[in-house]
Amino acid sequence: MTRNPATRTPAERLQVAALPWRRGRAGVEILLVTSRETRRWVTPKGGRMTGKTDAEAAALEALEEAGVEGVVSAEPLGSFRYLKVLKRRAPRWCVVALYSLEVTVEHAEWHEQAQRDRVWLPLETAADWVDEPDLKVLIAAFEP
Repeated sequence: MTRNPATRTPAERLQVAALPWRRGRAGVEILLVTSRETRRWVTPKGGRMTGKTDAEAAALEALEEAGVEGVVSAEPLGSFRYLKVLKRRAPRWCVVALYSLEVTVEHAEWHEQAQRDRVWLPLETAADWVDEPDLKVLIAAFEP
């Protein structure tokens, strides 16, 4: 079940994320990256940005965290909720609006390359690799 970001509680942080995808030999492929601290497989995501639409912010996160650029959807595919766990801070719930990003450029080097791994996976496999139940549903249901 996806959540509407407008229904988040005041204690939840609103974030944006990109779902980078391309058409590969076996069909639609999804690009996942590792999180910096827990090393889980996730979509590139981060906070909203002043002066940018949420879609633009999601595309910028994809460039910084995964080294990809492309065509971002104007409207989110949906949203998911996860517990952000940091080493030096209390865990905090986040609601994330997920935007489709059709990848047209993949850079060999990118800003967070030393902090993250990235991998292209078939759509079904990508859904299995992420931990967040609502994100699994969004990825599994994705149709370009």
